[in-house]
Amino acid sequence: MKRFLALLLALCMVFALCACNGGDSGKKEDPKAGGNDWEITNKEYKVAMITDYGDITDKSFNQTTYEACKEFCKDNGVAFKYYKPTDNNTDARVKSTEQAISEGYNVIVMPGYAFAGTLVQVAPQYPDVKFVALDVALGDLLEAAVGAAGEEYDFDPSNWDLADYFDMSNVYCAVYQEELCGYMAGYAAVQFGYTKLGFLGGMAVPAVIRYGYGFVQGADAAAQELDKQIEINYVYGGQFFGDADITAVMDTWYQGGTEVVFACGGGIYTSAAEAAAKADGKVIGVDVDQAAIIDENGKGMTVTSAMKGLAPTTIDTLKGIVAGNWDKYAGKIQTLGLVSGEDPTLNYVQIPMESTQWTSDFGKEDYIALVAKMFAGEITVSNDTSAMPKVSANTTIDDQGKIK
Repeated sequence: MKRFLALLLALCMVFALCACNGGDSGKKEDPKAGGNDWEITNKEYKVAMITDYGDITDKSFNQTTYEACKEFCKDNGVAFKYYKPTDNNTDARVKSTEQAISEGYNVIVMPGYAFAGTLVQVAPQYPDVKFVALDVALGDLLEAAVGAAGEEYDFDPSNWDLADYFDMSNVYCAVYQEELCGYMAGYAAVQFGYTKLGFLGGMAVPAVIRYGYGFVQGADAAAQELDKQIEINYVYGGQFFGDADITAVMDTWYQGGTEVVFACGGGIYTSAAEAAAKADGKVIGVDVDQAAIIDENGKGMTVTSAMKGLAPTTIDTLKGIVAGNWDKYAGKIQTLGLVSGEDPTLNYVQIPMESTQWTSDFGKEDYIALVAKMFAGEITVSNDTSAMPKVSANTTIDDQGKIK
């Protein structure tokens, strides 16, 4: 009997081992290989994202790009990994990029103008790697490339030919018309009845300036239409996150009568929201629909958000690459803005249809009509970042420069 039980136990162990080995000679790859929790079925591409100033929890630029990359890769069986540089400088970003490439990643997604220097250093060395850069404009690349050549850049792109300094054949850049959604947000805020507004920018970089100057133009246009007097406080925090110093300035604004602040710069919204909570104030979000995260500081705090299509740009570009259509993107710097005058949700710049606090004075239909006029060219918005826009007698601007 003991011998029989021992034999039975041995047979069970053999069957168990066979089951663990899949029961056949075909060995399957671990679907979680590389840290992904999905099966890797596309072996041709591996996508990496490098973060810029923030990280993948910034509720804005980096997080949106990260989530879009991850969503696409998961849906298409592509390996994905993100890298956070150890420091906020080009050397650290170059190191992270080269680490990703050394680990076999051949599509590199870079969100933010700060990657211009990284592209200039790295892209020519790896012609077989595809680089997708969001918010990296011609001027950013020229500044980095001309400087790398030992020449002095005069910040006028029309005086230079990028091809003389940098080979873009394996690079695609997408930039946005932030001035348009900034305009929409400013226009809507005044139409909603707010007359004391604020703009809190992060760092005074072109994209943030375009948001701010668009906001000023939109608010002034609405003030003229309604024949109202409005006031706009305007300042840059000098960073893309909130802190005690910035919150103190926001406290002064809200306690001094400011009703709503356009917090434009990633995580800098935290300072505006913290101060708004103390004074029953309002906040306008940026880049993505930030209503959910801002409203954690107070129900109904978010009036609207000035958004740009980071997610669709990322997904559409990755889709094109995987489909073998890289030629559609390679070597281009594409400006994305309005593509529809009838359906605002199709545009790369917009304010959200669902979370915006529409009123009887300015509702969804009014917004659609505004976008239609912008698309048709009946309303034009300047993208000049060299000086604060000129405004009418209806608008008073208190330009407070920089906090830091």
